Amino acid sequence: MTNSAVVLADAAAYAVAVEEASQAAAAYYATGESTLDDDAYDRLARGIAAYEESHPQDVLADSPTGKVAGGAAVGDVPHTVPMLSLDNVFSAEQFATWTASVERRIGRPVTAWSVEPKLDGLAVAARYRGGRLEQLITRGDGTAGEDVSHAIGTVLGLPAQLAEPVTIEMRGEILMTTEQFEQANTVRTEHGGAPFANARNGAAGTLRAKDRPYRVEMTFFAYGALALPDSGELTATLAELPHSEVLGYAAGLGVHTAADTDVAPRTVTTVEEVQQRVEEVAALRASLPFGIDGIVIKADLAADQRDAGSGTRAPRWAIAYKLPAVEKVTRLLAVEWNVGRTGIIAPRAVLEPVEIDGSTVSYATLHNPADITRRDLRLGDHVMVYKAGDIIPRIEAPVAHLRTGDEQPVVFPETCPQCGSEIDTSEQRWRCVRGRNCRLVASISYAAGRDQLDIEGLGATRVVQLVDAGLVADFADLFTLERGQLLALERMGETSTDNLLAAIDAARTQPLSRVFCALGVRGTGRSMSRRIARYFADMDRIRAADIESLQRVDGIGKEKAAGVVADLAELAPLIEKLVAAGVSMTEPGATPPPEPGEESAEAAADSANEDGRPLAGMTVVVTGAMTGALEKLSRNQMNELIERAGGKSSSSVSKRTTLLVAGEKAGAKRSRAEDLGVRIAAPEEFAELIGEFLPSEV
Repeated sequence: MTNSAVVLADAAAYAVAVEEASQAAAAYYATGESTLDDDAYDRLARGIAAYEESHPQDVLADSPTGKVAGGAAVGDVPHTVPMLSLDNVFSAEQFATWTASVERRIGRPVTAWSVEPKLDGLAVAARYRGGRLEQLITRGDGTAGEDVSHAIGTVLGLPAQLAEPVTIEMRGEILMTTEQFEQANTVRTEHGGAPFANARNGAAGTLRAKDRPYRVEMTFFAYGALALPDSGELTATLAELPHSEVLGYAAGLGVHTAADTDVAPRTVTTVEEVQQRVEEVAALRASLPFGIDGIVIKADLAADQRDAGSGTRAPRWAIAYKLPAVEKVTRLLAVEWNVGRTGIIAPRAVLEPVEIDGSTVSYATLHNPADITRRDLRLGDHVMVYKAGDIIPRIEAPVAHLRTGDEQPVVFPETCPQCGSEIDTSEQRWRCVRGRNCRLVASISYAAGRDQLDIEGLGATRVVQLVDAGLVADFADLFTLERGQLLALERMGETSTDNLLAAIDAARTQPLSRVFCALGVRGTGRSMSRRIARYFADMDRIRAADIESLQRVDGIGKEKAAGVVADLAELAPLIEKLVAAGVSMTEPGATPPPEPGEESAEAAADSANEDGRPLAGMTVVVTGAMTGALEKLSRNQMNELIERAGGKSSSSVSKRTTLLVAGEKAGAKRSRAEDLGVRIAAPEEFAELIGEFLPSEV
């Protein structure tokens, strides 16, 4: 994590920085737009504060330092209790220093800490009278906010009527989830508007908009509650409740909190436990359906909060532990058009390099031509780029208000960039009319890969030799190769030839799930291939399945099912060649789905208990480094093993998880499983449980 700040060399640079920060804050709190991304603003504000600390005689009145919302927000609805911002820390060392200062202030150790996500949205206060939602107010400058009650009814998580007729103010964050953000931009562009740069700006702009011809949804997460002046006994009750119980009370009234998320608030007692939870939440960040930019740590007990007190800008009993930025503004320099192994023509954005989340980002995904058109992207645009965890960076949208008029339209290819053939533009994802034949080497290399047919010794260089020699036109031709043909190739001796033929012969016996994956059906990968193979049991049933039948497979919707049906029809000649070559077309241990009128698959599975397999009906997650008999298995092989033993493999721990196989350095998933009471097994214990299904070579 970083706490880097802009370095200001002199009073002139300081004055420019104050003006830039003021303008950015004013734009954000007025329209939801800003000339700076969140990280750039934070670094500028820290630089301003550092300069002021060293040069107190130069401090300008417009400085954002020590002001709620940087002093930019305005409002005319007074808050009954100041609605403050939070100070920030950026490292474990800074956090430890802060906690020590809190405990010195109150004269004793803090009894308990509440650790919760710092949601990336807009702070608001929702006032209920007699249990009915009457008013919605922004934070504003902390003492008064803007009335945005016109947004009532568009915010999920704020019920119109509470479960009890209490008079209370719910404080929390309004944001757009990932799904709501995508839907908002779709609706917005359909009405001729520019897409929002990111979800935070989308929520800020939408909350203030009054006369739009369309409505988009947002979501509220409560992070606190307080009694209003005429609340009666509730005033004293809430004032004495621990923060964690206040959140529980709010949830009981029907208000949305983060309690049902993977980053639910948690109460701990030591600084070490806080740091562990910070690391766990940070690890989950990429998989969350909403944005967070840090973790909030609060003294849980009301007595500790009172004794710590508050400043004019922020409480002294709470802090925001900021995470590295996952979104930045940079420039779109060019668009490259790459052709994948199935012939899909995929655009890729070339960016002015920018550091995001600890790494330099120079490229981002653009999905498809329709996506470029919908977002109205232009070369030279300032664009908001998003990156989280190991996810490929993506462009959220152009920052339209930064356009100069010099931007140029993105030019779409008229012929295939790989081979010059025509392009099929009938679907959103464009494709070379030659399909897989356009990238034959890539297609065959993929099929031979470790997680597909696992043909050792058949790398890309060797595939190029085979293609150039006219020996293979698809990967089914691999199974008809003869020893003499291989010996005639350069750098192919008798030993390497015999080893390659043996590996190809072994590939004939791979399970259907791997053969199906090797086909490269669009919209499917390793996990989906296993699900399809386990559901239908053999290739004939898969090929005979219609769109409705395919939708019975977990994770397949109507659109994907239609794509699978179309791809299988295209691949029919290749599949026939594989059958003729003796390649396995069945999935070991799988039970075919019932014919119409027969017992349902679920009922059959219940009655037969999945043939007594040890993981029947279980959802299993694997994490950490495997040891013992499982040490040499890849994660894909582990998932195959789970499904052969009757279970369902998953990548994340949730309430639906039955078993976690935890190897060395299991980390956050193990902690999550412990919290949920999920059974945890060491690799050796798991190997013993499913011993009969282990590969013979293990």
